[in-house]
Amino acid sequence: MSRLRSRQGDATGLDLYDRAATDAAATVIARYSTSFSLACRLLGPRPRPHVRTVYALVRVADEIVDGPALAAGLTEAEAGAVLDDLETETLAAIERGFSANLIVHAFARTARECGIDAALVRPFFASMRTDLSVSRHDDASHDDYVYGSAEVVGLMCLQVFVNAGSPRPVTPAPHLVDGARRLGAAFQDVNFLRDLDHDASSLGRDYLGIGSGAVTRESVLDRIDADLAAAAATIPDLPADCRRAVTAAHDLFAELSRRLRSGSGDARVRVPNPVKARLAARAWLGFPPREVRA
Repeated sequence: MSRLRSRQGDATGLDLYDRAATDAAATVIARYSTSFSLACRLLGPRPRPHVRTVYALVRVADEIVDGPALAAGLTEAEAGAVLDDLETETLAAIERGFSANLIVHAFARTARECGIDAALVRPFFASMRTDLSVSRHDDASHDDYVYGSAEVVGLMCLQVFVNAGSPRPVTPAPHLVDGARRLGAAFQDVNFLRDLDHDASSLGRDYLGIGSGAVTRESVLDRIDADLAAAAATIPDLPADCRRAVTAAHDLFAELSRRLRSGSGDARVRVPNPVKARLAARAWLGFPPREVRA
């Protein structure tokens, strides 16, 4: 049987498959998030493809529980089974170094190079699974959910920042770990506030419990700003080819927090594209993260 050839005339092989998987991950991110794509472009070439693969897997898992799977006719139980299969395939691919699922394959390559293991992967899928069974969260379940859905994603990115291109992964410094977790938590809580009405009306979910007990919109914003401030203090200690992108992402969510605090909450808060561009330019020029009200 003759071997298939690439357009460049080279025999197909693992290198070509790896490139196709990385390109597939980049396409997923470009389709789903212009803001994230912008921040990714500020990363250096060393960490950039790996961060894209992390977020591509996260996005695919999120879509299983947030609508497309159910819109395709799956029941919640069937969507849960698909999510279980994705987790199983992801963990297996990290062990063996290959998956027939291009997004999983790309993520597994990143995980193996950068030291992302089951201790970070399993909590993420546990939080995604919660979306199929829990509609209202209290303080404890909110914290567990945010850890799995956002903080571990920040920790995965930190593993990339510290280890991409290195022959052997190392453990990041504790203060960087804390910064990554708090930045991820701030991002998630901002999104919860932005999507408050949509989550309630379309998905039947309440992540924040605003109005019950001591939780108020103001208290959530105070927590967000405290997390953003703590995370900002650690950004100067990140590798140089990561700082601009993390600063841009931090400043975008600081701007969202500011707009959420000053708005009525009746419409989904957005940052206009010209403002996004200014924040990205500011980060590119090497300015430190913006100060936030903490």
